[in-house]
Amino acid sequence: MWPLWPLAALLALSQALPFEQKGFWDFTLDDGLPMLNDEEASGADTTSGIPDLDSLPPTYSAMCPFGCHCHLRVVQCSDLGLKAVPKEISPDTTLLDLQNNDISEIRKDDFKGLQHLYALVLVNNKISKIHEKAFSPLRKLQKLYISKNHLVEIPPNLPSSLVELRIHDNRIRKVPKGVFSGLRNMNCIEMGGNPLENSGFEPGAFDGLKLNYLRISEAKLTGIPKDFPETLNELHLDHNKIQAIELEDLLRYSKLYRLGLGHNQIRMIENGSLSFLPTLRELHLDNNKLSRVPAGLPDLKLLQVVYLHTNNITEVGVNDFCPVGFGVKRAYYNGISLFGNPVPYWEGTRDRAVVLEDPTCRGATEPVRHNY
Repeated sequence: MWPLWPLAALLALSQALPFEQKGFWDFTLDDGLPMLNDEEASGADTTSGIPDLDSLPPTYSAMCPFGCHCHLRVVQCSDLGLKAVPKEISPDTTLLDLQNNDISEIRKDDFKGLQHLYALVLVNNKISKIHEKAFSPLRKLQKLYISKNHLVEIPPNLPSSLVELRIHDNRIRKVPKGVFSGLRNMNCIEMGGNPLENSGFEPGAFDGLKLNYLRISEAKLTGIPKDFPETLNELHLDHNKIQAIELEDLLRYSKLYRLGLGHNQIRMIENGSLSFLPTLRELHLDNNKLSRVPAGLPDLKLLQVVYLHTNNITEVGVNDFCPVGFGVKRAYYNGISLFGNPVPYWEGTRDRAVVLEDPTCRGATEPVRHNY
């Protein structure tokens, strides 16, 4: 019975759960890549998400806008039906929560005096206009959440201290050159859910940025843009209209750990395309139109998770996942999902000849043959 264990292991891996996007607040607690425990996973610049409260002056406890809750330099004014940013906000405030209101405009002096503000939450309002100097007083702002509004452009003159920008689910169609100028600390941008096409990115739009994380999901991209920052560790382009991955599409992104391309229309991945991703750990290609396992997976020595479920794959080859020989792959697979493909041996109803190598890539030199 011992020859059955490789198939059982692959079956277990093939049932790996699909990728789920983190919740809104969860990302601030994600200080790294928990699955990356080798020495090459170190070096990613992260932030703790917690301001240094001890370095701030004493709190002005008597100042709190009407209807809001104020405690420990946190001012919570969400779900109040506010039409504008409230006045009388304590100047030592570090987190201002204005989500789920009816604010339609951010005016020049709305944040005047809030020089200690660390995080600003404006999610789910009706904001369509932001004064070009509205963010000027926010010299220490690191996190700006302005998703689910009516913005048609990225706000100008963002604070140079900004580390994280979440501006998804707006109406942005264009990312002009210079809009991110001077943002040397920017680490993460989430701008999915906007009607962005490939032509919407002006050449040089991301010049100067050293991003680790970029998500542009649920947009109108038909191909992988070639002008994103080369520093990226994570790139998520799921739920677009991408049809193919051509040879040089990923040439610039050699530092990627995670690549999310699920829920597209990808039919073809040109041979050699994945060879530009030597540090890749996770590859999400689920819910596409692939007819075979992408070439080049065995050469990705650090690859641990591959999502290929819900495609049109009809056959899994002997060497589709594992390299030939010993000592080539440095990380074992934690998950390979293949469910939802028309691979005959998943049916289990008729005898099928299936040839599989060791799914853990521990060095099996002979394939194991099973009939199902």
